[in-house]
Amino acid sequence: MKFNLPKEPLMSVDNLPFKKIATGKVRENFDLDDELLIVATDRISAFDVIMPNGIPGKGVLLTQISLWWFEQAAKFMPTHVVPGHSERIRGLLKDFPHLIDRSMVVKKLKPMPIEAIVRGYLAGSGWKEYKNTGKLFEFQLPEGLLESQKLPEPLFTPTTKAAEGHDMPITNAECEKILGSEIFGKIKEASIELYKMGAKKAAECGIILADTKFEFGTDESGKLYLIDEVLTPDSSRYWPADKYEVGRPQASYDKQYVRDWLENLGWDKKAPGPVLPPEVVENTLACYSAALSKLMDK
Repeated sequence: MKFNLPKEPLMSVDNLPFKKIATGKVRENFDLDDELLIVATDRISAFDVIMPNGIPGKGVLLTQISLWWFEQAAKFMPTHVVPGHSERIRGLLKDFPHLIDRSMVVKKLKPMPIEAIVRGYLAGSGWKEYKNTGKLFEFQLPEGLLESQKLPEPLFTPTTKAAEGHDMPITNAECEKILGSEIFGKIKEASIELYKMGAKKAAECGIILADTKFEFGTDESGKLYLIDEVLTPDSSRYWPADKYEVGRPQASYDKQYVRDWLENLGWDKKAPGPVLPPEVVENTLACYSAALSKLMDK
């Protein structure tokens, strides 16, 4: 599936006739009374810092991958995407066609104050934690596991959701205290099931879903919905299955490429971030494009 990607990155959205009510690391939210218009820019963040330059078309790819996954997830639980989405978004943005493929119209819900992370493989911060403690955060793991090794079962490792700065890991007990037992139980169960669904479908496309982040919200009645983005390269760790090898870092379809470049640079992970050189921009876009093509062209 092909999309017309811009040559220059879209770093902000300021000319719409709707009230802007929030600006995140990547997305900008506009008020539509009972609904929200979410526009994904081409900004990219790493280590919770927004880089000075973006990745042209990244917002388009993120939105289209998210919409594809929301369709799959809707078989398991309600999502925030409004019915008849394609027609709604085209009508709403008929005077702004360059924004259509990077935008979503969604229900206005109350976001939960945690990020629901599910890990199926030992990688990233989880691998660092295991090397130091033998645990994956609160979970004791078998001895002798290797980097990038598949875990005995997917684990739910939630974090705080910081408006600024770094999200911090919390235990399941701390998460339950924040959310209440009923909502916590629903979110944990839904997160594990959604991860398993995503991992199965990704595997059919030649991709390993190593870990991912979900976000949830509730309506006035307390009904739980899947919100934000879902199973995108920004919120997930994707590896090409044909290059997978236990015991080392993996090639990826996500922004790990940018993280690795930044780590090698010796940057202190504080704002402002360094300008990404052209080759990093091009290679990152290629990673995102490959993920979308493998998933949506299956």
